[in-house]
Amino acid sequence: MVYITGDTHGEKERLSPAKLRALKSGDTLIVCGDFGFLWDGDKQEERFLKQLGKRKYNICFIDGTHENFNLLKNYEVSEFCGGKAQKIYGNLYHLMRGQVFHIDGMSIFTMGGGESPDIDIRTEGDSWSRDEIPTREELLEGAHALAKENYKVDLVVTHEPPLRIKGFLQLKDYDSLRVTALNAYFEELSDSCTFKKWYFGSMHMDKHISSTHTAVFRNVLRADTGEKV
Repeated sequence: MVYITGDTHGEKERLSPAKLRALKSGDTLIVCGDFGFLWDGDKQEERFLKQLGKRKYNICFIDGTHENFNLLKNYEVSEFCGGKAQKIYGNLYHLMRGQVFHIDGMSIFTMGGGESPDIDIRTEGDSWSRDEIPTREELLEGAHALAKENYKVDLVVTHEPPLRIKGFLQLKDYDSLRVTALNAYFEELSDSCTFKKWYFGSMHMDKHISSTHTAVFRNVLRADTGEKV
């Protein structure tokens, strides 16, 4: 079984065994960005990552906008369930951008990253990295991965939502939204790709937008149905 939750931001309670008691051996939990547990690189953090990796189920995360990308780059890229991933420790994985993974009979497209809303007042190296923004190469790799699936997947898992969904949640007109290349990419994906569910975490809310689109934050959801567990 595949489960979904939203941005964890390094909050240990969010991934406590009690919180995830519904998960069984061999299941997979996917965090929709801003994982936050690779931040300081100290011994205490390393011990907790090892604890997560020793769980009987997989814990996987896509990156968001608030990550220590310099730390993340230290992990080797390998293959996991048909896509590129970084094995952090044991059953703990970072699912890379522009990949399609086949997990428990489900095809899952992932695209982490985004653009911080306060990017205009941030400086490189001061709690901000330009690595948060997906590159042209990563977007193209995602397009090629979807083409191999004939533009049909079961799940889309991203940090950011498509542009129209973001406008709806922020109560803004389409024309007044800040449009990025990633926003445009997701709009094209929405129009050209067939999917059953699309989950995203950056809005920090738990809300079913439509039969296909769901904003997830603190809830843990069954990926196939969107039901809270």
